[in-house]
Amino acid sequence: MIKAIIFDFDGTILDTETPWYYAFRDAYKEYGVELSLELYSTCIGTSNDVFNPYEYLSTEHGIQIDKQSFKKAIHLEHTARMEREEMRPGIRELLERAKAEGLRIGLASSSPYKWVDNYLISLGIRDYFECIRTSDHVTKVKPDPELYLQALEALGVEAAEAVAIEDSPNGARAAIAAGMHCVVVPNELTKVLAFDASPLYYPVDSFDEVDWRRFAAAPREK
Repeated sequence: MIKAIIFDFDGTILDTETPWYYAFRDAYKEYGVELSLELYSTCIGTSNDVFNPYEYLSTEHGIQIDKQSFKKAIHLEHTARMEREEMRPGIRELLERAKAEGLRIGLASSSPYKWVDNYLISLGIRDYFECIRTSDHVTKVKPDPELYLQALEALGVEAAEAVAIEDSPNGARAAIAAGMHCVVVPNELTKVLAFDASPLYYPVDSFDEVDWRRFAAAPREK
């Protein structure tokens, strides 16, 4: 029986990821460097340890830049792009469905707590979440399962009793590594990325297709 649903934040509830990519892509073009989605995707839903978009121009291309000015320009561009973004269609309805059916609701994000909490408050959905686990709470972010394991513990449910809602390959890897079923609703950016094959992975096109009842008797693999 499914007792809980745990959401990712960036790219899932609010598409902050596509604006980040476009901001970096356009900034790189000014230096004559093409930023491929394949390369950038390695930092989607996780930390910048594998690929740091702020450092790449200097470390890999030897381009001397004022790092503080570069980062400030990226953040200003991202902020401008985010003014045009709204909560992804179907999220509020999905939260209401989960609440109406008595599911416990959590959130697991690789981003800092302040970033996530501020957006949840501005979107008017903060009160839906019983627990929030972010990069401030763990030693390793996604694709490591620690965020989801902490969220499961906080909600008092087993992995078999919870469903993760994700948008990215790294997020899906984390949920599956935690032993959870993972429904993936990709956004504009992540829909072109390759996801790992797993019996616990379920791609859908929209949030109104999310149905936790299908997992009640589904075979499990950890």
